[in-house]
Amino acid sequence: MVLTMAMPPAVAEWSAPWYTLYHKGVKLSHISCLLFSGVLLAQTAADPAAIARKALDLLLGQKYADLDQMFSPAYKTPAMQEGLSKLGVQIQSWGAVKNIGAPAVQNMGPVQVVTFPVEFATRNIDVRIAVNANGQIGAPMLMPGQEPWQPPSYVKADSFHERAVTIGDEWKLPGTLSVPNGPGPFPAVLLVHGSGPNDRDETVGGTKIFRDLAGGLASRGIVVLRYEKRTRQYGAKMAGTAYTPDDEVVQDADNALALLRAQPEVDGKKIYIVGHDLGGYLAPRIADEDGKVAGVAILAANEVPLEDLLVEQAQAASGLTPVQVAAVKEEAAKVKKLEEVDEDAPTVMGLPVAYWVDLKGYDPMATLKKLGIPVLVLQGERDFQIPMKEFTAWKQGLAGSKNVTAQSFPSLNHFFVSGEGKSTEAEYRKPGHMAPEIVDAIAKFVKQ
Repeated sequence: MVLTMAMPPAVAEWSAPWYTLYHKGVKLSHISCLLFSGVLLAQTAADPAAIARKALDLLLGQKYADLDQMFSPAYKTPAMQEGLSKLGVQIQSWGAVKNIGAPAVQNMGPVQVVTFPVEFATRNIDVRIAVNANGQIGAPMLMPGQEPWQPPSYVKADSFHERAVTIGDEWKLPGTLSVPNGPGPFPAVLLVHGSGPNDRDETVGGTKIFRDLAGGLASRGIVVLRYEKRTRQYGAKMAGTAYTPDDEVVQDADNALALLRAQPEVDGKKIYIVGHDLGGYLAPRIADEDGKVAGVAILAANEVPLEDLLVEQAQAASGLTPVQVAAVKEEAAKVKKLEEVDEDAPTVMGLPVAYWVDLKGYDPMATLKKLGIPVLVLQGERDFQIPMKEFTAWKQGLAGSKNVTAQSFPSLNHFFVSGEGKSTEAEYRKPGHMAPEIVDAIAKFVKQ
């Protein structure tokens, strides 16, 4: 078990409820931010990644006295120094540091959480350091890092090849294009991430479902494009700005579709959007703005407005008190009343006011019906983040439309990984692959 620095029980700056939920990887980050601060501040340190890297170097170099100077006052305690010493002993047992990867920065309101993947001689560790607006840090958290990814059996590595691409101009995003071997042109799929600062593989815990899907579809004769999400690649730059869903998702997806059409191996008339979670919710908007996509696949996405989904999630979440659930409902009610004149106000439910205002009036169901393109809706019945009522809403709402397929799968969770019993956030930390029946369903949808 990897040691983690314990947090003081009564710290107003970084409260336990938020940090525990974030640490467990639950995609309730907007709710959990709300619970610990009430109103989130848009302040941010000038360069949280650089501050966190300095702290990491001091930690690895066992320079604890210097590291102590970087802590927020609440963490400058004898217990912290003792804990650092114990942590240092364990760090030494892992051997020499072989590599420190690029940082991922997540805006969590009052703090920026910076995560560094560190490769030691004997294991991989993710080091997370929270940086506040004053440039002070909280207790480092060390978590098991990603083990080398092993492809699922349905990925046939000798049947396709991959090459690096760059999406966009102002916000350049690195991506990977998976191309089947042999003569084209081939149909193509664009993968659109779920909520949060996701990488191109949509890595969550022990899963990389976009990497699974890219290899599985490319093995079946379909070109696949995936890329780093803007909030991951430019997390520090975007922190505290009034960004919208267009800034976070739609613009980059539009640029990615244009890049796909420019590839000689791609049949420009057979390009499909596959969106997971938030990507599925916004997929109709992306398709509408593009006007040329051949179809849309919606994976584990909400049909109701985002603020209503967050209320549903709060009501279903274990460990939240009635007072906390009521607080989420109160914030959702605020979202309903927001107008453009409020865009300079503090964030609401962990997102800029501009984000919520941009979504007002957005109806994914009506948008899909207007487009009249083929639609595939897939849902895991063990999904505790997107309840089955959302799948039912998609299925019933699209029932009168042509070329619509809706399927749910009893054993699959939010990431379409198979399991038994009730799905929890702990399940996400276990290695797992997207179920082959999902890959088959999408391939059939694209090729039919």
